[in-house]
This record gives sequence, structure tokens and C-alpha cells, in this order.
Amino acid sequence: MKRRTYRTLRARQQPEHHHNVYVVLLDRAAARLRAVRAANPERNPQKPCVYVGMTGLDPAERFANHKQGVKAASVVKRHGLRLMPELYAHLNPMPFEAAARMEQDLAEDLRREGYTVTGGH
Repeated sequence: MKRRTYRTLRARQQPEHHHNVYVVLLDRAAARLRAVRAANPERNPQKPCVYVGMTGLDPAERFANHKQGVKAASVVKRHGLRLMPELYAHLNPMPFEAAARMEQDLAEDLRREGYTVTGGH
């Protein structure tokens, strides 16, 4: 296949807005990790511990990759329970730059609401 043809086909397959933010519910044991506690001094122990991330994949596929150890955040691999689409579904999809910023903003917003947050770089 000619390079020009391949580029044309690939451009049609990948829409501009295909990045997503996602939130993973973590086991309560994750809140006992020193780094997680240090990043969340104002946390509300009644609210869950979550991981905030960004991906070019479907969030469910990315969560499966975390659990299998593929480019995984260790906290999600060890403590990830399930996705929490009620916290992010209304935001997706978006372009890469918006998703990178939204990952940080969503993490900050959840932290302000009292969630124990990890990720969100």
C-alpha cells in the first residue's frame, strides 16, 4: 500500500476527538499508602479513593490494560476495583490537549470535594 493511501485511510479512522479521561475506584487500602496520604491532606475518609487518568483508548479497555499490567499504574493494578463513569462520562471524548488539561482539572476538583485522589498528572 502506498504511504499516501495509508495516511488517508488512517486519518479517516482516527477522529480528532478520541481521547478520554477516566476515574477508577480504588480499594480503601490504597488510601493507606504514604504518597497517596501526602497528596491528599484534606481528604474526607468517608469518600472513596480514586485514580484519575487519560487515554486514547476506550476507558474500559484502558482499565483492563492496567489490571493486566500493560503500561499500568501500580496503584490501579493492585487496588483498582472498577471504573466510575458517573464522574467522567459526560466529559468524553475530546482532543489530546483538552484531555491532558481535563485530567489535571478533574483530579483537582475531586480532591477539593474530599476524594482521596491519585494520578491526574
